[in-house]
Amino acid sequence: MAAAKKTKTARGRKQDRARVAGGQDYEVKYEAKKTGKSAPAVKKAVKKVGNARKRVEKRLGR
Repeated sequence: MAAAKKTKTARGRKQDRARVAGGQDYEVKYEAKKTGKSAPAVKKAVKKVGNARKRVEKRLGR
């Protein structure tokens, strides 16, 4: 029995961009630079409102 050929899709990429991984330094630094806030402020915002990028940015006042 032949295995089904798996095609790569963009599924998951959009979902991933909608989140901020608070434990990933590069993501925290990126968000900090983007919003003009400090990295600890971004981590605190992620802890407070969750990892949804829109809510984090709203919390940081962007």
